[in-house]
Amino acid sequence: MNIIGCKWVYRTKRKADGSVERYKARLIAKGFNQVASEDFFDTFSPVVKPTTVRMLFSLAVSNSWTLRQLDVHNAFLNGNIAETVYMKQPPGYEDPLHPDHTDLSLFYYSSKSSRVFLLVYVDDIIMLGNDASLIDDLLLRLSSVFKIRDLGTPSFFLGIETLTDGKGFILSQKRYMTDILHRAGMSDCKPLATPAAVTAPATPSLEPYENPTQYRRIVGALQYLTITHPDLSYAVNRLCQFMHSLTEAHWALLKRVLRYVKGSQEFGLRIVASSSTDIQAYSNSDWAGCPIDRKSTSGYAVYLGDNLVSWGSRKQRTVARSSTEAEYKGLADVYAEVTWIVSLLVELGFHSGKPATLWCDNLGATYLAANPVFHARTKHVEIDYHFVRDKVATGDLIVNFVSTRDQIADIFTKPLPAHRFQFLRDKLNVAAIQPCA
Repeated sequence: MNIIGCKWVYRTKRKADGSVERYKARLIAKGFNQVASEDFFDTFSPVVKPTTVRMLFSLAVSNSWTLRQLDVHNAFLNGNIAETVYMKQPPGYEDPLHPDHTDLSLFYYSSKSSRVFLLVYVDDIIMLGNDASLIDDLLLRLSSVFKIRDLGTPSFFLGIETLTDGKGFILSQKRYMTDILHRAGMSDCKPLATPAAVTAPATPSLEPYENPTQYRRIVGALQYLTITHPDLSYAVNRLCQFMHSLTEAHWALLKRVLRYVKGSQEFGLRIVASSSTDIQAYSNSDWAGCPIDRKSTSGYAVYLGDNLVSWGSRKQRTVARSSTEAEYKGLADVYAEVTWIVSLLVELGFHSGKPATLWCDNLGATYLAANPVFHARTKHVEIDYHFVRDKVATGDLIVNFVSTRDQIADIFTKPLPAHRFQFLRDKLNVAAIQPCA
């Protein structure tokens, strides 16, 4: 049999202000010694999507719901292991009493007057709904099966600090940003106003970077930071494209992003009360923007009422032969995300019934979505054409033109000057944290 080893892992859990909350010690198995499909098969933990968290936070603020944060002790001991695992027992270790195995999945309770939702991220749970007494009752029922700590109103969830102000919530990752700067040795760097330079260096360095592991670790940390900082999406997506062939020039790009992080530690994503649940999405593409392979970069921003709930910045997989083609591919990508958001709202019972509105600053793509006459000229984008065109024809989608100046998704596709970047950052609801009175 494959007998795997184990080790003790010690961790200090800290509060949002950096003070010590408690010390943790865990005995873990060295699972990397196992072979997939031989020693184990599928593995799964319930992980809620960040978009779902932002959507339900938006609904909670808009409807004045009750929010509670929970923590499950020894959550992994509640799982069922189908395989037989042999592990070396460390000296002096006694097997703890395991609670009864009970399956608990992500669920919600809904009736004509009461709605309660559970957001589950492995062992961290947020419970929210419009019925405080029902939430208390569910807490009692859960505590009878699992050892649960009731942390009260959410304040620090998955490294994200939830700050309240007069208008709603501000989701902040200030401590996480401080940790990233400390790991990179740039805690005292000079801040910058934008994460990416508008002009490229005249002679970019081709010398390989000596520590690629450090680069990959920091970029990976920055990816998690985009949960509350959509203004970093384009710059981080750009850094991720050079993971396997690093140069000193790429390290310089990363340091510029970190200098922007230094200057934006007091910013977070604001979620305010909104009377509407209509969906508005902005889509934009920078045609042939990459000087290496001439592929376009697409970006989108999706709003639920007044709150930004989803966004993205990514390079397209194929080279577009025209700006209209690049923009139309971007429309297809954003509507795929909108389709998922609509299906979730319908399931939760909060869809307004109105078609989603997509805003695009390219007249050719806008006409193409509504006028089948252009089909013969665009056979090379036939799949995306049919996907968006059918949704427009059935009334599920409205594609409107927006001027380039008002195109919010512009921040996800290219580097921008400081004044333009800050203007669009405000439109994304990335706001400064106001000190409590």
